Amino acid sequence: MAQTVKAIAESINIMGKRSGGAMKERNPGPVQEMAREEASAGAAYLDLNIGPARKDGTELMPWVVNTVQSVVDTPLCLDTTNTDAMTAGFQVVRKKTQAIMNSISAQPERMEKLIPVAAAAGCDVIALLWGPDGMPRDSNERAAMAVDLMMALNSAGISNEKILFDPIGTPITLGADQISSGLEFMMMLPDIAPGAGSTVGLSNVSNGVAEHLRKYLDRTYLIMLMKYGISTAIVNAYDKELMAICRGERQNLVDLVHGMMDGNDPDPSTLAGSSLEHYKTYKALSGQTVFSESWLEL
Repeated sequence: MAQTVKAIAESINIMGKRSGGAMKERNPGPVQEMAREEASAGAAYLDLNIGPARKDGTELMPWVVNTVQSVVDTPLCLDTTNTDAMTAGFQVVRKKTQAIMNSISAQPERMEKLIPVAAAAGCDVIALLWGPDGMPRDSNERAAMAVDLMMALNSAGISNEKILFDPIGTPITLGADQISSGLEFMMMLPDIAPGAGSTVGLSNVSNGVAEHLRKYLDRTYLIMLMKYGISTAIVNAYDKELMAICRGERQNLVDLVHGMMDGNDPDPSTLAGSSLEHYKTYKALSGQTVFSESWLEL
């Protein structure tokens, strides 16, 4: 049976062109229009990202939640670094037990403030592997952080089945080492946290790359993560091809990339179209070729 991944649609974001201005002006129209578009594209969740929102977060997050809930029934994923805004947002979420808190990192102050809120809501939690010193250096540091987060969440009554571990995707422009560390962690996850799920913000891997090329990286990266059972992914729901991969409709491409991950490289001269795109992109993401923005032309 084809593997599927639940899509968390990422586009309702304070940094987005359409949604950002609308959020700042409290103009519901564009936000509601995007919510409908993402839901009809097949998103399992809508990520509502207000960023740090230092000034007005406690008022903005509930506004966005209510604005979206009034037009779609899709479960929500609340996304902000402002813990007070997160708390305020969850007060108005209707389907609390189906919602996701994005995110609780391995930083004591976030754990302290947000774990009780998540426990009370009964929501799922993205456990972000980002610690007091920032980015973990390798898969072992990710594993140690995951254990710390899991123990803290479990002790508050949040079971592994409600946790989505995020190993953090890093831009390919910084090299492939951290990408491979994240995949190594994904391989270890079932042993570290039996029953837990996982997620990654796919667009992190293509951050800093020319806009028209980003989709190729996001798509292949998703397929690489699927080899280790990724359960959800934060995606651009407007990318129809990416959504088709999430729905399990591109098994030939999944088989191609997973075969390469097992060391079975096809002869590139036999490939064309999207198969060749994924072949070349996998080589770049796995560090087998040096990344440059002309990777698809080489």
